[in-house]
Amino acid sequence: MKIAVIGGTGLIGSQVVTDLNAAGHEAVPHSKSTGIDVISGQGLDEAVAGADVVVNLTNSPTFDEASPAFFQTSMDNLLAAAHKGGVGHFVILSIVGADQVPELDYYKAKVLQEQILAAGPVPYSIVRATQFMEFMDAVLSWTADGDTVRLPATPIQPIAAKDVANAVAQVAAGAPLNGIRNIAGPEIFTLDELGRITLSHKGDHRTVVTDPTAGMFAVVKGDVLTDEHAHLAPTRYTDWLS
Repeated sequence: MKIAVIGGTGLIGSQVVTDLNAAGHEAVPHSKSTGIDVISGQGLDEAVAGADVVVNLTNSPTFDEASPAFFQTSMDNLLAAAHKGGVGHFVILSIVGADQVPELDYYKAKVLQEQILAAGPVPYSIVRATQFMEFMDAVLSWTADGDTVRLPATPIQPIAAKDVANAVAQVAAGAPLNGIRNIAGPEIFTLDELGRITLSHKGDHRTVVTDPTAGMFAVVKGDVLTDEHAHLAPTRYTDWLS
């Protein structure tokens, strides 16, 4: 199949392209660097022309109250181009539990993106992933202060980006789900525990202090960012660290 991967040069997109091409498909990466603009619509008709599948992995440049507008405009433009081009399957990547954390603007924006896709004119699949292992350094940096890092005990189920890409590629190559597939890492940790494991492995002697008010994940209630019934990826966190 010919598959247009929008946002195909990023962390997940580049690996999705590699996986699809290795499986014998013709996956073509598209991004701002290749001349498309999902907000203005520039180059979208050409990017999806002749494609059997569109995979949209573009992301809002901010995670604040501006993010819903990004997803509204980009999805409207991409769906219009895909419908016009006769695309038979449209895939996006979202977040496990996104609809359970209305306090976060970005999560609300991802739910909006899902709703736009589900209501649109093209058969679709939504892949919801848990938190990426690759984001742990950023999470640690948000609440670092001198010799301490403050983190809440929020349960998370980290997944490696390569496993996310593999799952997205598999869904893109299959029949439209017209629904959601949850994917997750094989282990559940509390975020403060994961911080301690990460710092210890790096030989970083800072102390993780459990603080239920610290950082973005403080607003998450319960274990909504985990799913023990999800499709479980193989990579364990300590193996990924190694």
